[in-house]
Amino acid sequence: MKLVTVLMLVALPLYCYAGSSGCSLLDNVVEKSVDPTVSKDEYRAYLKDFAQTDVEKKAADELKQCFLQQSNETLANFKQMLVISASSDVLLQPRDRDK
Repeated sequence: MKLVTVLMLVALPLYCYAGSSGCSLLDNVVEKSVDPTVSKDEYRAYLKDFAQTDVEKKAADELKQCFLQQSNETLANFKQMLVISASSDVLLQPRDRDK
């Protein structure tokens, strides 16, 4: 189950990178993941194109439940961590990443 969750999270950035729209899809999924006002049903409906099998749907439910159990402070820290990691990745030049 954990492997399916990891694979689902890995597939989203690859999908974004391959497209020309940037990573707005990943940003939206993360935002819905950490938003405590989004129910599991709404979250599952949003991910319907990615979570199609029962195992994938269960993994999405477990991922959302994990975020629902966190405090608002933890969710805010998680969002901040994502901004920092994304910003540092953008600042690296492609030639710097190859070294």
